[in-house]
Amino acid sequence: MAVTDAAPSALVTPEMRQQYETEGYFVLERALTDEQLDLLRSGAQYSIDRLDAEMDAAGVDRIGINHRGKRYFSNMIYQDRPELRQFLFSDTMAQICGATLGKDAYLFWEQYVIKAGDPETAFSWHQDSGYVHEDHEPYVTVWIALDDVTEDNGPVRLLPYSRSGIKSYVKHITDPSTNDRVCYFGSDPGIPMTAPAGSIVVFSSVVMHCSGPNLTDRNRRVYIAQYSKEVITAKDDAATPQGAVERFLDGGEVVTDI
Repeated sequence: MAVTDAAPSALVTPEMRQQYETEGYFVLERALTDEQLDLLRSGAQYSIDRLDAEMDAAGVDRIGINHRGKRYFSNMIYQDRPELRQFLFSDTMAQICGATLGKDAYLFWEQYVIKAGDPETAFSWHQDSGYVHEDHEPYVTVWIALDDVTEDNGPVRLLPYSRSGIKSYVKHITDPSTNDRVCYFGSDPGIPMTAPAGSIVVFSSVVMHCSGPNLTDRNRRVYIAQYSKEVITAKDDAATPQGAVERFLDGGEVVTDI
């Protein structure tokens, strides 16, 4: 996996932009400042506690793809923790959005993905677009390692376009045992995105990816922010947003208040 130490003034190189077009992803190693990393880490435990409370209230140990004590996909935390807006609408994110989406961008989704040390924390092959619907423009996923990501703690694994042969939405099948949506059943193991804390993996929502289990005794914490060229709405209701609707870039200019 090729990685690059990024300078704040030129975060995304022309080579990375080209790789995003041809392969669907690029990697920025150690792209976050210490302050940014501390900020994102500050919401991680809250994201776990909020989902545990929801499971307690419902008297269950699983909600959707969330499994108590094993894996958590806790979304829209920034609505409860507004300090996260400092990162979501930062110059770092503006540069990434500009390089992948162009001059216009909306915040679409945000979530923590946290895997506890447990052999049942793998996540199946999917496209992020598979959790939306087929009628939308591909968006960009910004996957941020809050801890060192190793082969042992469940790195995300990508299938670049050249290996999957796919650059568009494909049909997903729901696994009833995990509630995962699955789109790939082949033998290619993908490229493991192992990287130190503070690194960013940027990939298109139609890139197939999965992640293995966390086989260590510590949580593997990741923060994900996703941005789209336009507001993504429900499949059969153009008046109902599928996620967030906040405009970030307008003609290349940041228009969001932090």
